[in-house]
Amino acid sequence: MLLALDTSTLTLSLALLEPGGAVIEQLAVGPPRRTSEVLPGEIEALLKRHRLSPKSLTGLIAGLGPGSFTGLRIGLATLKGLAFALKLPLAGVSSLAAIALEGPEGVELSCAAVVKKGELYLGRYRRAGQTVVALGPEQALAVPAFAAEVLRHPGLVLGPAIAEYAAQLEALGVPPQRLQPTPLFPSAVCLARLAKLPDAFEPAVMFALEPHYLRSSGAEDNPKFPPLPGPAPNSRLKED
Repeated sequence: MLLALDTSTLTLSLALLEPGGAVIEQLAVGPPRRTSEVLPGEIEALLKRHRLSPKSLTGLIAGLGPGSFTGLRIGLATLKGLAFALKLPLAGVSSLAAIALEGPEGVELSCAAVVKKGELYLGRYRRAGQTVVALGPEQALAVPAFAAEVLRHPGLVLGPAIAEYAAQLEALGVPPQRLQPTPLFPSAVCLARLAKLPDAFEPAVMFALEPHYLRSSGAEDNPKFPPLPGPAPNSRLKED
């Protein structure tokens, strides 16, 4: 059995699938419940509903963001712990790519998620059946720069950020017919569809897996707190 989850937004997306990809169950847990509080219990309850134990799992898939720094760390740490304890293969997938898999085929898809107030993540993709093709690097942009970027390319703009930012994007010239406010969060099922699991547990691969950080965190940018010894914060940022 495969377990997939995404914690890049305020909504936890969780799915249990057969190795061939058939969905056994998928669920979403959103605010006011916090992912940090509900994630372990939701995984345990999901397995129990199907009379399974963690030892029944054969692979794990994590949404890598970009998205909530805290949420991504919690989700990936949880799956790394399971992978290490049970010696399971673990794969990570871009959460923006998972959003693109729910878009239509034949058009460019600009997938959007919220960074913080006034700033959005952007990933440009094209869907081809049950896979997606990246059309450029994922970015973190201020809303005016985001609008300018999507106006340079045809197609739809979709994802969790659209419901909140549609009015601002329209005021910046993005036609309303190009804005699609769904999906509201990246689907764990779509992550599983896109994942390429290793054939077996590979410790080096597991330990190297990191969220897609496209920017430093607010704490790292705060001048009141000097950086700790070790790698510079930007060494964690995803490179294409």
